[in-house]
Amino acid sequence: MKPAFSVIFLTTLIGAGQGLFLALFTHQSYALFGLLPMQSDAFYGYGSALALLFLIGGLVASFFHLGRPERAWRSATQWRTSWLSREVIVLPAFMGLVFLYGAAQLSGYRPVLVTLPSGLSFDMTIVLGVIGTLLSFALFLCTGMIYACLRFLREWHSPLTVINYILLGGSSGFILAALYSASVAPSQSGFFAGWAIIITLLAFAGRGASLWRNARLKPKSTLQTAIGIKHPHIVQRSMGAMGGSFNTRAFFHGKSAAFMRAIKPAFLLLAFVMPLALLALGILTPALLGVAFIVQYVGLLAERWFFFAQANHPQNLYYQTIG
Repeated sequence: MKPAFSVIFLTTLIGAGQGLFLALFTHQSYALFGLLPMQSDAFYGYGSALALLFLIGGLVASFFHLGRPERAWRSATQWRTSWLSREVIVLPAFMGLVFLYGAAQLSGYRPVLVTLPSGLSFDMTIVLGVIGTLLSFALFLCTGMIYACLRFLREWHSPLTVINYILLGGSSGFILAALYSASVAPSQSGFFAGWAIIITLLAFAGRGASLWRNARLKPKSTLQTAIGIKHPHIVQRSMGAMGGSFNTRAFFHGKSAAFMRAIKPAFLLLAFVMPLALLALGILTPALLGVAFIVQYVGLLAERWFFFAQANHPQNLYYQTIG
């Protein structure tokens, strides 16, 4: 398939925003049970504002993918059957919860809603955090299933697609949280960096598993099955069109096999290996956490480009043969 940079920025930016929110609420949950020192309301509030900025950036990027942006609202009307429509509904709902969570923290409006027999109290920010967490994972599911539900694109049609969206977003979000806490609460950066290392390792394993799986896929459609002739030596000389068309542009990335082979180790290095090394060093040298986030984000852009480009549409058997 031909990658669209608007979708690449959409998925990577909202993934980082989702991951950052999850990191902040994870810290608050630990602190609620006395496992970590509770931070100020401003720590969680301004962190939520940062997460919201990434989500807004992703939403803005998505409009560049629309031929008629003024009709964007119509994309939500098919929610019964379309994962894209569900994503369009869940994304603003999640953004609204992030806003409310941050606003409640910054305003100090935290009425107690539930008190357990043990005396442990859950105020409004905890309830908003739980709902936001559920919406965040629902958004990961919707985004991943847009691609995983397409049976004819076998590189995407796998549970690993959804798993990798969750892990990659969580990895970038926790690295961003480590960078954020290093600036405003240095004593807590080790917590976020430690979890970032764990999630990045899991993301590395998940992405490696999908690459291993896709490399071993055998095509179900061939030139022989397309024309019903079993001869082993069939060669197509032309794609049957003198000029380009929608089919020749929209379903193929246009890059050489050598480029595809080169980009794979590049994004593995930038998205996983280097961030892991920088995170380990960043626990002692916080300035490296910023480098880790930037390097990984560049790697995630390359990873997402490869994710889209690797999907081989069956029609390419015909339209990508150049006479």
